[in-house]
Amino acid sequence: MTHDILNVNSPALGHADALKSENGLDILGLKDLNRVYWNLTPEALYEEAIFRSEGKISHMGAFVVDTGAHTARSANDKFIVKASPSEDHIDWGGGNRPMPVEKFNAVFDRMREFLKGKDLFVQDCYAGADPKYRMPVRIITEYAWHSQFARNMFIQPETNEELTNFAPGFTVMSIPSFKGIPEVDGINSETFILLNFEEKLCIIGNTGYAGEIKKSVFTVLNYLLPLQDVLSMHCSANVGNNDDSALFFGLSGTGKTTLSADPTRQLIGDDEHGWSDKGVFNFEGGCYAKVINLSAEAEPEIYAVTSMFGTILENVVYDVNTRKIDLDDDSMTENTRSAYPIEYISNSLPEKMAGHPKNVIMLTCDASGVMPPIARLTPEQAMYHFISGYTSKVGGTEVGLGKEPQSTFSACFGAPFMVHHPYKYAEMLKDRILKHNATCWIVNTGWSGGPFGIGKRMSIKYTRALLNAALEGKLADVKYYKDPVFGFEVPTHCEGVPDEVLRPSDTWDDKKAFEAKYLNLATLFVENFKKFADGCPQELLDAAPNKDAKLNL
Repeated sequence: MTHDILNVNSPALGHADALKSENGLDILGLKDLNRVYWNLTPEALYEEAIFRSEGKISHMGAFVVDTGAHTARSANDKFIVKASPSEDHIDWGGGNRPMPVEKFNAVFDRMREFLKGKDLFVQDCYAGADPKYRMPVRIITEYAWHSQFARNMFIQPETNEELTNFAPGFTVMSIPSFKGIPEVDGINSETFILLNFEEKLCIIGNTGYAGEIKKSVFTVLNYLLPLQDVLSMHCSANVGNNDDSALFFGLSGTGKTTLSADPTRQLIGDDEHGWSDKGVFNFEGGCYAKVINLSAEAEPEIYAVTSMFGTILENVVYDVNTRKIDLDDDSMTENTRSAYPIEYISNSLPEKMAGHPKNVIMLTCDASGVMPPIARLTPEQAMYHFISGYTSKVGGTEVGLGKEPQSTFSACFGAPFMVHHPYKYAEMLKDRILKHNATCWIVNTGWSGGPFGIGKRMSIKYTRALLNAALEGKLADVKYYKDPVFGFEVPTHCEGVPDEVLRPSDTWDDKKAFEAKYLNLATLFVENFKKFADGCPQELLDAAPNKDAKLNL
């Protein structure tokens, strides 16, 4: 939006170029723009966003925005340009939809014409806390609040000199008011997320949902880092006082953010990490947490940041008179989000890096209610469950999901963002587990006592007690039983958790219904894994569940 026709200057106009990079937007062929606002501070971006009517300031200072028609990721609208040499490394199919170079160029040419005479915001930042693997990222946005989102989510340069000399290794452009033409562009709708690895460019159109920016950068790192022998992971991470770091894999809604924000441990990051030969490092400088039904009692650290200046609140309902937010109101979407700098979490680790993990935890939200709340995995079982990526998608995290959870499999607990074949990531994970003697667990944060609609969601109190016991080594010497279907080991006792909760069948009134549900889940695992079986070693295939097991309940 431009206001020059009214002869009204925007608040930051006088210092729009103060932190401009010598490597300008002309390298992308962007010409005849109106104003470009470079690397503005949160205060200046607040002023610009208010000036442009992009959102409202809530009670205590968080900035509330309405992302429009898209309140979640448009998973079916992401395409990757098929070109040499990247095409030989990409696992085509599924979420990796190919696009001809010519189609991408045509869309980008139209976008450049569309932007003539318009304002843009630029943030120059980094993805990757480890300087050895850090990628300079330029985020170009139509909205001022998207620029603030980028400041929150990525790592900021420390000096003005860095900004002046900044040379992007990859650029993301988010232009919500620009629409694609499906019948011309070969895309699925007017919304698009187009990645071009050769041109080091991603362009996004017709969606205001800021998560597309974040996940586009993640997708790029998932392509680049494994080629440098760094495992890229969709996981949160924290570390204890003894440098005993832990990884938490899982899709949105499984508890990655909540469970890693442990007041007794330091938070490394809440969503995206790399595992190099030195240890674990965060890709980001901030957190992007779901906040629906958030409470000060259950999640005090994350709850507190929803009232902090600089925090972006997406699609959170607020009172227009008092400006107080209502985190229990899902009338706009269940996928309400809070984006904030990781430093807003008081026990976050400033370096965003730690040593090799002692524990690897795979979180699943089991809507069928048959998975145990925790189980110990062999390295082969860990590899199998990592490739399977079983969970139940919770309504709101993707366009098209309703309120009822949908059981699904997402390879590596993040299939939409994984570019290589899942086995590549899984093999790297197993190598690191063995080399650094990590213990692997699968944790069910889903239902207990019955499936969705009958049972209850697993108590977070029980989940935390089990995780704390695992991380502190208290489960090392307890008695275990071998699950007859999945073959993993389940502890029979943990302080603070009723023994019957550890045996899911004991929480069901109808034992035959439990057995049918469990064997049905095993069948789903086996059927899903068939698409990965070719090329997998026999020991990995042997880690599959036994869909014909006799439970003798």
